[in-house]
Amino acid sequence: MKNINVIGLGYIGLPTALMFAKSGVNVIGVDYNIELVNSLKSGKLTFEEDGLDELFAKALSNGIEFSNEYSQSEIYIVAVPTPYVKESKKIDPSYVISAVNSVLDVCVKGAIICIESTISPGTIDRFVRPIIEERGFIIGQDVHLVHTPERIIPGNMIYELEHNSRTIGCDDNEIGEKVKELYSSFCKGEMIITDIRSAEMSKVVENTFRDINIAFANELAKICRQDNMDVYEIIKTANMHPRVNILQPGPGVGGHCISVDPWFLVGDYPSLTNLIWEARKINDSMPNFVLGRIRQIMKEHNIHDVSKVGLYGLTYKENVDDTRESPTLQLLEAMDEHLAFGIKSYDPFVKEMIVEGQYHNFDEFMNDVEIVVIMVSHNEIKENIECLKDKIILDTRNICHLPGTYKL
Repeated sequence: MKNINVIGLGYIGLPTALMFAKSGVNVIGVDYNIELVNSLKSGKLTFEEDGLDELFAKALSNGIEFSNEYSQSEIYIVAVPTPYVKESKKIDPSYVISAVNSVLDVCVKGAIICIESTISPGTIDRFVRPIIEERGFIIGQDVHLVHTPERIIPGNMIYELEHNSRTIGCDDNEIGEKVKELYSSFCKGEMIITDIRSAEMSKVVENTFRDINIAFANELAKICRQDNMDVYEIIKTANMHPRVNILQPGPGVGGHCISVDPWFLVGDYPSLTNLIWEARKINDSMPNFVLGRIRQIMKEHNIHDVSKVGLYGLTYKENVDDTRESPTLQLLEAMDEHLAFGIKSYDPFVKEMIVEGQYHNFDEFMNDVEIVVIMVSHNEIKENIECLKDKIILDTRNICHLPGTYKL
């Protein structure tokens, strides 16, 4: 019998499965995506990440397996997507429910089900426990429930898997200690055992805190633009105070954590989340704010053809290939809604064609545009800033200091 099934082999599940396997744990990685599983079986990774190639090689040498089918195991780690319903802002638990049902089809008595996906507070009580009980399983005897929310970010996954602290939410501290021992096979960070609901809430609160802080910086940028003040100089000066740490503004918030998790609280507590709701609105408004800046700059330079504008960066953050909730894609969607077509884009990390007007060669992209909008601060653009000296530049990341550069 294998020790672990890791269910869901995306940005969280795959590195987690590989890390367990590298550390000597018997692992089967499970995903319903046949193409993804076949790729992994053939030795090909499905996304890029620093250090992932080496980790993959070590995991393969330690016998990790990949499958489309669930199998009997002592522990199941569920790392499937948890989107939100845009209309209600509530979590869509369907992937978690499906995974748990599939676990129940094959699990042995006493199996531990660890939900690693980020979920809204009360998700396990509202959705997971009922389906287990409806199927005749006794929680605490036939199966045990644990919530072990992930805390890693694309671009630094391997280091953070090993060094970040972890929260283990459980009904039974004895089970919690077993899970803690398992994660201790690779995790050097502090591990706290608590109840399940506190674990659910703490993860959502972490990302909501960050969202609110980013929103403050973005609102400052809008205020400063209104009266032609330098928001970066103001933030730098304010941050000299020992108890002030204002973040940097940007073109929006992407990824599956900060841009999604706060909505879980808004959906569940609509009358109590005024600050969180406003922060979400501010951050979601930034792609349109950038679009407004582009329009201003085009007018100032008497440019009427949007095809002369190039967006540098399609991912949601620097030096990764992750485009989930990308501010650039949000900006392009807004343009599409206003029937504005022809804008160009380029990203060195996005190999597939995901939008119209996308380039795959940096030099060709630069040659074909007059206005360059820096949406993502990839190392590539930082190392080639001098290539922009003859362009009109809108820098939303404050990395370009060439004369005449426009900022947020």
